[in-house]
Amino acid sequence: MSAIPVGLRIDVDTLRGTRDGVPALVELFAKHDIKATFFMSVGPDNMGRHLWRLLKPQFLWKMLRSNAASLYGYDILLRGTAWPGPMIGDRLGEVIRLPQQVGHEMGLHAWDHYTWQTHIDRFSPEEMEKHLQLGFDKLREILGRVPTCSASPGWRCNEHALLLKEKFGFAHNGDCRGSHMFIPVVDGRKLTPQIPVTLPAYDEVIGGSGIGQHNYNDYILGQCQRDRLNVYTIHAEVEGIGQLKMFEQMLISAKQRGIAFQPLCALLQAHSAPLPEGKIVKREMPGREGWLAVQA
Repeated sequence: MSAIPVGLRIDVDTLRGTRDGVPALVELFAKHDIKATFFMSVGPDNMGRHLWRLLKPQFLWKMLRSNAASLYGYDILLRGTAWPGPMIGDRLGEVIRLPQQVGHEMGLHAWDHYTWQTHIDRFSPEEMEKHLQLGFDKLREILGRVPTCSASPGWRCNEHALLLKEKFGFAHNGDCRGSHMFIPVVDGRKLTPQIPVTLPAYDEVIGGSGIGQHNYNDYILGQCQRDRLNVYTIHAEVEGIGQLKMFEQMLISAKQRGIAFQPLCALLQAHSAPLPEGKIVKREMPGREGWLAVQA
């Protein structure tokens, strides 16, 4: 019987995740002969400004449940609070190129992850386009070629962002949560295919509903099914650093279960039937604070 395909994407949000998590994951994937899709953040690291969200009970509970201080480290939690955040792409271009050099798919995640995720609802069209253009240009400069795909920070995306992304010629985008690949339609226009994330991320479920370090891998792998789209997101700041050993155990267990991790482009290439049309809507999801873009 053929393996169960699972699309594996790595969201890289911060300077620390780039510096420490990306090389560790590239080495781990080489060890286990796995290819994946890396979504890179390349502008200022202002992620520490999320601390203001501790005033919101849902975000505070998430931070406590996932033990965020030890999980992410204080250099992430305080980054960009009392001083301007460092420019990731300028400092770590060689590290950002590492996944490309060994054959992983490379995509754009963000110019400024914090600002997009937090302020997208207040962006003017010009501000939104500026963020996309700055991120695209910087990542292209670093890689020496254009990134082939993109994924909005924190799954915060709207129809205007989808329209703006069309100018960059991406082969696919991963801007939402959902159940199957689809062609988003905005104002009657068919846009670039979306490959939504279908499985929960670590910080969405750990510490709740009886899920802990001892059974997290089994919980995630148990949701991978042959007759559905399986897309799993890890974060360089989590599975690439503090939870690296646990993540390696997931890779070993997945192989034993007949589960094959692969880049998102492979899922799209293997899909022979025409993709259905669809839309994205704003919706809240368990384990996350605020709205996400979700497949309607």
